[in-house]
Amino acid sequence: PCALLQTRMQSLQPDPKAQYRSVYEALKKIVLTEGFWRPLRGINVTMLGAGPAHAMYFACYEKMKKSLSDTLQHGGNSHLANGIAGSVATLLHDAVMNPAEVVKQRMQMFNSPYKSVLACIRTVQKTEGFGAFYRSYTTQLTMNVPFQAIHFITYEFMQEQINPRREYNPRSHIISGAVAGAVAAAATTPLDVCKTLLNTQENMALSSVNISGHLSGMVNAFKTVYQLGGISGYFRGVQARVIYQMPSTAIAWSVYEFFKYILTKHKLDRRT
Repeated sequence: PCALLQTRMQSLQPDPKAQYRSVYEALKKIVLTEGFWRPLRGINVTMLGAGPAHAMYFACYEKMKKSLSDTLQHGGNSHLANGIAGSVATLLHDAVMNPAEVVKQRMQMFNSPYKSVLACIRTVQKTEGFGAFYRSYTTQLTMNVPFQAIHFITYEFMQEQINPRREYNPRSHIISGAVAGAVAAAATTPLDVCKTLLNTQENMALSSVNISGHLSGMVNAFKTVYQLGGISGYFRGVQARVIYQMPSTAIAWSVYEFFKYILTKHKLDRRT
């Protein structure tokens, strides 16, 4: 639901019926006018891509973090290694998730013309070509590389403060994950607004600044956002984005640390 609210509230030229003053008002209005299940629209395509994307993401992160930490700090916890490892892992993650994000955001737009995930994929492929699914990839990376660098550095820093022995501690993983997600989300909101514009190709917004055809490229997106909303336009939906990312990253880290603990314990038991 928060993902849909984020997409709607980042709209630069929203329909009068889709103008919201707060996250609560947006959710209430969407449920009352569009139905109870509307906030979950597009969740199936996200779930489909999330499994393999996160598997590659965490596997790459752990491997690179260990190798770089051994090189940079002789086995210690290097914040630089954490940031680099998180950034590289993002390349693999976003290659899988970017098409899913395009479909999800198009289905979450107000008065979306797409009836299903397959209908959206077919229509976009037919009318805009395969490249439409990766039109925002460079912007996604430009956003997610700093996001993940900030995210992983903040998470590891928080773990040093509240779980210095680095034991399995669900409470510390949830708190660290939530704080890391909030900090990274707030810092990268301007890039996310640009990514949303590239993904949705919002017709009313583009036509209001005399852009015909399709908007592409991060630089063009930045210029268009500024033309439409000024500096404040870059921070549209920041509250929804932070609220969305906090539980998301808290759950991701707690689940990851749980399975890491179980697998490590099982491996040690087998050796014993």
